[in-house]
Amino acid sequence: MKNLISRRSFMKAAGVSAAAATMALGAPAASACWTGDVQDITILYTNDVHTYIDKQSPKLTYAAIAALKKSYQDDGKNVLLVDAGDHVQGTAYGSMDEGATIIQLMNAAGYDAATPGNHEFDYGMDRAKELMADADYPYLSCNWVNLPLNNRVLSDVKYFRIGGRTIAFVGITTPETITKSTPAYFMDKNQNRYVYDILGGEDGQKLYSAVQKSINKARVIADYVIGLGHLGVDPSSSPWTSKEVIEHTSGLDAFIDGHSHTVMECEWVKDLSGKAVALTQTGSYFANVGEMTIKADGSIATQLVPTYDGLDSAVAGIQTEWVSAVDDMLGEKIAVAETNFYISDPATGKRRIRLGETNLGDFVADGIYSYFNEVEQLHCDLAIMNGGGIRADVDAGDWSFKTCKQVSPFGNVACLMSVTGKQIQDALEFAARFVGPDGQENGGFLHVAGATYEIHTDIPNTVQTDDKNVWIGSATGTPRVQNVKIYDKTSGTYVPLDEGKTYALAGMNYTLRNLGDGFAMFDGAELIKDYVAEDYLVMSTYAMSFGGVDGEGLPHLTTANSPLADYPGYLLNYEDAYGAGRISIL
Repeated sequence: MKNLISRRSFMKAAGVSAAAATMALGAPAASACWTGDVQDITILYTNDVHTYIDKQSPKLTYAAIAALKKSYQDDGKNVLLVDAGDHVQGTAYGSMDEGATIIQLMNAAGYDAATPGNHEFDYGMDRAKELMADADYPYLSCNWVNLPLNNRVLSDVKYFRIGGRTIAFVGITTPETITKSTPAYFMDKNQNRYVYDILGGEDGQKLYSAVQKSINKARVIADYVIGLGHLGVDPSSSPWTSKEVIEHTSGLDAFIDGHSHTVMECEWVKDLSGKAVALTQTGSYFANVGEMTIKADGSIATQLVPTYDGLDSAVAGIQTEWVSAVDDMLGEKIAVAETNFYISDPATGKRRIRLGETNLGDFVADGIYSYFNEVEQLHCDLAIMNGGGIRADVDAGDWSFKTCKQVSPFGNVACLMSVTGKQIQDALEFAARFVGPDGQENGGFLHVAGATYEIHTDIPNTVQTDDKNVWIGSATGTPRVQNVKIYDKTSGTYVPLDEGKTYALAGMNYTLRNLGDGFAMFDGAELIKDYVAEDYLVMSTYAMSFGGVDGEGLPHLTTANSPLADYPGYLLNYEDAYGAGRISIL
């Protein structure tokens, strides 16, 4: 009797309900000697939806996925629905109410569990906690910890007794969250110390250890243990990729992944014991819904489903009402573009904005530069914009406030700082550390206005960073970034950067003040002006300042019509998808 009580106490501490504990104790595991009915179990899964809920999205929506789940239930089948993160941020439909409607949609769609992705924190730590508390389903993370309390912020494991077996999900959050969201959100109010951590470790061991402990706990009860992680498979995320977690742990049966936006129906990865683990990811933006089947014979199969014709009317109603409300709020036309603006490479489809210059990267940076020089009438030498903050291609045609909100959805605000040339050199060097023949994406890649620079990819990266990929020191070897030049309005030429000189640098507070993407080299820089306008308003203000007004009174977004075209010698070329040649990758 003592052992029975002890085990029940353990299960209660592990987050298993009393009813589930009784069921598990009353019936041996299916993998041992369970003799009841063992049936197929279906797990539907999404990842990186990024609030793409409008009618222009792919055919899949929360309403379709809700109907798909219900169709299984109506047929008497066993089905669960889970999400692997990054669902409350990405478009105006997320940012206009800071994710509230997305949580409402996921509740109505019948999600059973989720793990937070890095973008669940984009509205601040307090808001992230509010959103997770508003969810009818549990959020799971084995490696998000409260440092002063020395405990997890969320439950690490969720158990489901279904189809004659016990399924356990282990939540895992990418350690890149701290820098890919905003490090300041994870610190105390004075930004003196970290209050929260996403365990990772420079060699990945902190992450692997946290995951292994949760797997071991889950294995006491569960027949199948599935990782529900937001880690991805991009090499730039190493040593924290899903593949590396599988390879350095044992006991997972499958891993539902997110973060890298990879379309991966199934890849079998061997764990530390040599067992093959099914790794899968749906892509992004509702490109697919994943369908994992744990069959009665114990085997696991996955497939990606790109469309479903059914719709849940209640979910569709919530969605339609909110899309209409946002469209009404932001639908006013403000300009007309005669060219496509790109974050992606039109030749390859890859997100070039994170590893090279594009015309939209130039446009957004120019908007910040123009705002301080022309609207605020302050002296601004140059502006920078991180590629990860520019989120959507824009086709030629009408622009509205909504267009700008889709491109810049984060609600960051522009600020102007007095910095040294050395700090500018360090920022550009840090931003260029992943650029090379492999073309590794980096949300911290910097687009510039009022400046030019070269990246020499044959020179190895020697920038110093900590275990969270936050900058802690200049390059120790030859800089990869060379020949940096700053536009001089008086002479109409670009002149070499002087590391000992002071410059007025504009950008978003995310990068300049909140350590976003790990940019810590600006610590201690003098603030000239902050909180002038949100990111999308800075961009829309620039668009509305163009000339070439047509019969409807709408500015035309061409190079010749830009107010910066009046700056002699200023590099502008919006008609070229690859920009004006401000960034040379050699």
